[in-house]
Amino acid sequence: QVQLVEYGGGSVQAGESLRLSCGATGRVFTVILMGWYRQAPGKERELVATITNSKRTNYLDSVKGRFTVSSNREMVYLQMNDLKPEDTAVYYCNAVAPTTNGPQDYWGQGTQVTVSS
Repeated sequence: QVQLVEYGGGSVQAGESLRLSCGATGRVFTVILMGWYRQAPGKERELVATITNSKRTNYLDSVKGRFTVSSNREMVYLQMNDLKPEDTAVYYCNAVAPTTNGPQDYWGQGTQVTVSS
């Protein structure tokens, strides 16, 4: 089992920055991928950014050039610059670990990010 806790959400004006952090505990050594998803009201959860153990990253097109994901063994971060109102959502930390039954997803409790124009 892996437990995830997010920090750093809040309310900002458009153009400002926020940094989200996520701490992982438990069987962290099994994790092969960590990242961030978000869910806006009335919309499906979407991938924002991921990073592998080898530091390979992947981003949602609309955040490329504005958001940066980084990690160490127990933490994953999301630096969000030039925030836009459409970035408003609950942001969830995610970790993936392989099991004999296939990949297992772990989720944090979510942190609210609100961007006003």
